[in-house]
Amino acid sequence: FLRAYERLKDELLNDRAFNFDFTEETRQWVAKMLDYNVPGGKLNRGLSVIDSYMLLREGTEVDEEDFYLACVLGWCIEWLQASALVMDDITDNAYTRRDNLCWYKLPTVGLSAINDGVLLKCHVQAIIKRYFKEKFYFMELMELWNEIGLQTAMGQMLDLITTHTGAKDLARYRIQGYRRIVKYKTSYYSFYLPVACALLLNGAKLSDYVELKNVLIEMGVYFQIQGRLPRLLRRPSSYWQGWNRHRRLQVLLANCPGYGTG
Repeated sequence: FLRAYERLKDELLNDRAFNFDFTEETRQWVAKMLDYNVPGGKLNRGLSVIDSYMLLREGTEVDEEDFYLACVLGWCIEWLQASALVMDDITDNAYTRRDNLCWYKLPTVGLSAINDGVLLKCHVQAIIKRYFKEKFYFMELMELWNEIGLQTAMGQMLDLITTHTGAKDLARYRIQGYRRIVKYKTSYYSFYLPVACALLLNGAKLSDYVELKNVLIEMGVYFQIQGRLPRLLRRPSSYWQGWNRHRRLQVLLANCPGYGTG
């Protein structure tokens, strides 16, 4: 899987098929930006495409090309994740990501990271077009990615608006609102997208798997709620000391599964 990343990166930087004439300076910038933001996480989303595809193909031989195409779509999800995180860190004024400084916090980057976030998302479209434009499911694949991109952006908007209004009125925090944010901001691209990509690779029609989509979305909501509060409580005390009591209460209430249901 990691070798597939190196191949994709090399193609983006050096292959004229992607229709961009890099200078050496821009090539070095993009190479650094990719290595800093794309492969540094757990890669669960990308690997889920491969795992799902191999399960669907169980009992049949998977050739090298088909396996590589699964890797390509897996990395496309990691590219999308990187784009979302780069932009999210800026809007949240975050300081660290994956135990490193956020990309935009690097002295040589700053708000140039906004364009980098856009570029990462554009890379996804370019990669999909390069590898899948001759496939019979190309249009459905593109529609899937466009849908997921819209859902994720809407989820980010909900998160930003809720944080802004909730700061003035704690009564606005409700589990229903939190579930809505998680559904659109996280569940679609983290849980549904990997499986949907595997289904398309296997020749399936997504319209035949609507119930599966609903289950995967609920799995994403459960995953996010289950994991959020323990992660907050494990953070160093210095992190909390930087927040006033009002802000701490906001965060805890926003991430508490039982709040607002009674």
